[in-house]
Amino acid sequence: MKRYLFLITLLGMLTGKAVAQSVTVDATIDSLQIYIGDQAKIKLQVALDADKRAIFPVYTDTLVSGVEIIDVAKPDTQYINDDKRMLITQEYTVTSFDSALYYLPPMEVLVDNKAYRSKALALKVYSMNVPLDPENPEQFFGPKTVMQPPFVWEDWYGIITCGILLIPIALLLIYLIMRICDNKPIIRKVKVEPKLPPHQMAMKEIERIKGEKVWQKGQSKEYYTELTDILRTYIKERFGFNALEMTSSEIIEKLLEMQDKEAIADLRSLFETADLVKFAKHNPLMNENDANLINAIEFINETKEKEVENAKPQPTEITIIEKRSLRTKILLGIGIVVLSVALIGSFVYIGMQLYNYFA
Repeated sequence: MKRYLFLITLLGMLTGKAVAQSVTVDATIDSLQIYIGDQAKIKLQVALDADKRAIFPVYTDTLVSGVEIIDVAKPDTQYINDDKRMLITQEYTVTSFDSALYYLPPMEVLVDNKAYRSKALALKVYSMNVPLDPENPEQFFGPKTVMQPPFVWEDWYGIITCGILLIPIALLLIYLIMRICDNKPIIRKVKVEPKLPPHQMAMKEIERIKGEKVWQKGQSKEYYTELTDILRTYIKERFGFNALEMTSSEIIEKLLEMQDKEAIADLRSLFETADLVKFAKHNPLMNENDANLINAIEFINETKEKEVENAKPQPTEITIIEKRSLRTKILLGIGIVVLSVALIGSFVYIGMQLYNYFA
């Protein structure tokens, strides 16, 4: 008899353990009543052995007609009973935009291809009216008409800026189009300042040497080199032979064929002194330097052309004709394309802004 009682007790314990290890599915909702547009959270919990696999229900957009699912949280898994059991929680966020009492059917979970269902739930959705007057809550707002947004200058800054830029962009575009269509050569008139007469140019350079006072600084060679170069240039321009490439004696001989010997005497003395200074390291006296400068001035005054002495040179105007190059045409084309895109883009931007404002 005792043996039978022991077997019955052992069988009860094993049966109780098997029941304890069964699958349980439970569904709860955090709020049974909500207003239109509010949200409620449905929590679906499954308790099962750790070696089993659960598949939760998959919904598309709605739980039932009128109750929309807006979010499905990631399942949360907790291990209990020394990691022998699992508690998996899946949370669904729902809402509704129609006032009614909704029946939420049981939610089905598959565990090792066997279906387990939770209990059914209910959700009551209320419509909400906003009082017109807080002191008279029995009065409610009626439907409002469409209101125009208030005028704000900041909303128009972009349109005003584009509108202002349209004028110079359009004018510049017209100008470039006219330029590229007009294929005539470019005519430019340039004024050329006249060249000074030889004697005026020489006297101008001599005045510069006098102002610098090179010989007073002990630079006799530099002084005589500049002075003779001025005279050689004057002789070349005045008499028409290349005195810059001739020696001093050759210049004197050439001048003797054209001028009075008395006009050449002082020039000969100047060239001889200059050759001694440049090639023999001669150190002339101060009065000798002054005397040679005076000789140079007298030679220029005695040999200058009388008819151009008082003549005032006038600037001449020359005409330059230039054909438009391929590079210029390419640049004009690029400029037209860029300005056209900017003009069209500005019109599109203004149109879109006006459409968005008045739509």
